[in-house]
Amino acid sequence: MTAQQPITYDAFVELAAADSAVVGLVLKGSRAHEGMTTEHSDHDLYVVLANGATTSLTWFTGHRTPELDLVILSLDEFRAVGMPGFERYALVCARIVLDRLDGGIAQILAGKARLDADEAFREAGEWLDAYANSLYRSVKNDRDGHALAARLDAADSIRFLLELLFALDRRPRPYNKYLEWELAQFPLPGWDTGMLLDAADRISGTGDVSTQRRLFAQVEAVARRAGHAAVLDAWGEDLDLMRPQ
Repeated sequence: MTAQQPITYDAFVELAAADSAVVGLVLKGSRAHEGMTTEHSDHDLYVVLANGATTSLTWFTGHRTPELDLVILSLDEFRAVGMPGFERYALVCARIVLDRLDGGIAQILAGKARLDADEAFREAGEWLDAYANSLYRSVKNDRDGHALAARLDAADSIRFLLELLFALDRRPRPYNKYLEWELAQFPLPGWDTGMLLDAADRISGTGDVSTQRRLFAQVEAVARRAGHAAVLDAWGEDLDLMRPQ
């Protein structure tokens, strides 16, 4: 293949499936999310090679076209992807095209889908503190007449809030593109999806303080039940500014 004649997705899958060095093919991105594919969607494909294997397919390393993006890596490297890292959610929702390990590829993906209990608790505490910090700054900036700063801090708080809520459910946070899809398929326990998305939209767009405070009241209750009272109590009297007035 030449740069002028890039390989198609179907052609590459056929080529890779015929190569014994390939132990797995994993498709991620919009084509792995039912209903999210558009005319602009490419194929993002992980090509998993047996450890120590040699293959001419490495010629395709870095291959990237409007139709096909390839990531070629060893089995050990594949196990480590997203652990931790931004790529974790992409693999949680990935679709297996080829698994020559008798379910081994599926098992690796399943392991990425759930944060272990200690990891989830630690991360939730960190995200809770970051959420409270941005919320506090937003409300204080609004009080002091710094409208732009208040809106920017409010938008930041939503990012941290989503990280927190998914960590509390021991799940990687979805990318923004897939947030509504994820919540429609797998709602967060104890949360009304419509209410949460509406609040996130309003807070990100306007920084509305009353909405921020109402949402914080719900988050505080959930966080305390999950064992994170110490994180909240460390804010002392500043909590009064974050709570509904």
